[in-house]
Amino acid sequence: MADPAVAGGGSLNIGMRSSGNKPTTSPAENYQLARRRTLQVVVSSLLTECGFDSAEKAAVETLTEMMQSYITEVGRCAKATCEHTARSSPTLSDVVITLVEIGFNVDSLPLYAKRSQRMVITAPPVTNSPVIPKALVAGQKRTHPTYIPSHFPEFPDPHTYIKTPTFREPVSDYQVLREKAASQRRDVERALTRFMAKTGDTQSLFKDDLTAFPLIAAKPSSIPYLSALLPSELELQSLEETDSSEQDDQTDSENNANNIIG
Repeated sequence: MADPAVAGGGSLNIGMRSSGNKPTTSPAENYQLARRRTLQVVVSSLLTECGFDSAEKAAVETLTEMMQSYITEVGRCAKATCEHTARSSPTLSDVVITLVEIGFNVDSLPLYAKRSQRMVITAPPVTNSPVIPKALVAGQKRTHPTYIPSHFPEFPDPHTYIKTPTFREPVSDYQVLREKAASQRRDVERALTRFMAKTGDTQSLFKDDLTAFPLIAAKPSSIPYLSALLPSELELQSLEETDSSEQDDQTDSENNANNIIG
């Protein structure tokens, strides 16, 4: 039997090794963690301004949750006010209306921003944003006139309201048309040859590889000159059509003669 102390030490080492592996997180989770840490830094700086030297973790978490809920509520109400006026991006006036509805004194914001004991928080490190593909460019993007405030949303891209023709003019050049017709005829002949080679008997140029360069096998005939002496199906069909047309003409002429005599 093994020593209990050794067994216990082995299990402890295993637990320490397993706890050392950090679980992988998704980019969305990393963003949420970074945002949460930034809010915690802001809460800690506000507590320092108020004269606190230390704070419990539970208290900091509670204040962080309260601040996050407050900011979320302001954003949600500003978005609702913006959509109520048939717009997609909130403006400064939407945020002011939201703060007034919540009960916040907007006039106290400038004085609070200019307080003497204000602590400056360094900006978080900027991560490389993913490359966004370029959108369709048509025309020049317009800027705001002088009578529109700068905090208003920008004008949309010109391609959203400028007509951009995408059709092509038909090709009427004689040389291009002839080349295209010849290319199509050549493609049809190749496709027909391949179809006949796959569906019928074939012969190969190489004895080792029967699938390389297949050729349409010629069908041997005991009397090869018979096809030259006998008329083909097309000739027979044309002869039948000619005979039928001659008979119709003869019948019409006889009917006309009878009508004249009568």
